[in-house]
Amino acid sequence: MRKRYREPKHPVIEKLSEYGLVIVGAAIIAIAFNVFLLPNQIASGGVSGISTILTDIFGFEPAYVQWAFNIPLFISGLYLLGMQFGAKSLVGTLILPLIVFLTKDWDPWTNDALLGSICGGIGVGLGLGIVFRGKASTGGTDLAAQIIHKYTNLSLGTCVALIDGLIVLSAAIVFDIEKGLYALIGLYVTSKTIDIIQVGLRRSKMAMIITNHEEEVRHEIIHVLDRGVTRLSGQGGYTDDSRPILMCVIDQSEFTNLKQLVKDVDPKAFVVVMDAAEVLGEGFKHA
Repeated sequence: MRKRYREPKHPVIEKLSEYGLVIVGAAIIAIAFNVFLLPNQIASGGVSGISTILTDIFGFEPAYVQWAFNIPLFISGLYLLGMQFGAKSLVGTLILPLIVFLTKDWDPWTNDALLGSICGGIGVGLGLGIVFRGKASTGGTDLAAQIIHKYTNLSLGTCVALIDGLIVLSAAIVFDIEKGLYALIGLYVTSKTIDIIQVGLRRSKMAMIITNHEEEVRHEIIHVLDRGVTRLSGQGGYTDDSRPILMCVIDQSEFTNLKQLVKDVDPKAFVVVMDAAEVLGEGFKHA
């Protein structure tokens, strides 16, 4: 029996849930910063990394530094980019330093820099992923990267990497090389955690199959694997012959069965398999 689709949420409830996600995500980021990153001098990019460095040099309160960067960057983004960041992003921009301030007296959960970089990276990535699910951001250096991207020929990814790279390099200079390397670890863990929160742990594969036994392979995939198949039209680049291409998406756990199934039907079949980061629809998850 097929599962019924969920009724869409009421607009007010959906909006409130998104604000809730922004606040929860910001809280997780702030706590991870205060109990893992700051006490171990891990400046793994972003405004939080800048505040870690400036706190060590000048003794500034980290929350004040974050407000001092976040608010002007948010205003600059509205003015220079003409983007409608919305109230949720403004909430993220303001609430994150506030929670950093409120939890500033929490004791460190570890004094080991490696554990701090890994756990802090996980915490920041978890929080950012939740904020992104709330369709918002926490502002910061992402806005700076977008501004640089607009007025230069650099790609957005390059701009983000340059800013975070400069922050990590500054950490290596202010603290030491080892702390800079720990900051790189934290930055990497953060990016991977965001991917997991956004996409999930469940991985899928997309297979493109070219075979002279198209009907048999299609029948086996539908009736043995219980997966859908899309028939595409293709043309040989060398022979100019028209030939069908079968496309199907399967769970990673089904990949071995698919290979064996195709091999049993047509040992000469040409199969291309690639990762499918996120799959929405029948048999998989719904948006």
